[in-house]
Amino acid sequence: MPSIYLSPSTQEFNPYIIGGTEEYYMNLIADAMEPYLYATGIDFTRNTPEMTAGSSIRASNAGNYDLHLSLHSNASGGTAGSRRGSEVYYYPTSQNGRRAAEIIANNLQIIYPVPNGVRTIPTTTLGEVSRTRAPAVLIEFAYHDNYEDATWIANNINAIAQNVVISLADYFGIPFVSPN
Repeated sequence: MPSIYLSPSTQEFNPYIIGGTEEYYMNLIADAMEPYLYATGIDFTRNTPEMTAGSSIRASNAGNYDLHLSLHSNASGGTAGSRRGSEVYYYPTSQNGRRAAEIIANNLQIIYPVPNGVRTIPTTTLGEVSRTRAPAVLIEFAYHDNYEDATWIANNINAIAQNVVISLADYFGIPFVSPN
């Protein structure tokens, strides 16, 4: 049975333009993923909102996982609200991380409203990608300071969760099973 470390954002101070926070919405996605993970036969351990990125990395590294999956949403910085898109990060020398990122990005293009805005990006600077023992992927589903993107996340929690687990099933070479 494949095993993942599921790490929804612990960033409770990243506000959504529509209300709520990054931590809140990413935990909703992780909550919605759980029935799909159970049905599909993917074992998982999950961080908690009280944890930090650092403690999530340590917890992941203390286990024996086939993939570390980090769930996030993005912000435009000084140009708040001006950007849209979904970014899937992986470590440049991790073949499995890259393969997982490409599968996830390809599937996100099916449900994200601007399919050509979905891309994979190698990185050495994101700790949950560069400091984990397991191959890792960090998904920035969309920009939470952009009204359209934030609304898309809020209105598509279950579709996003199902899409990601479909991607995981593909990555692990197992059939996706929808929960009863």
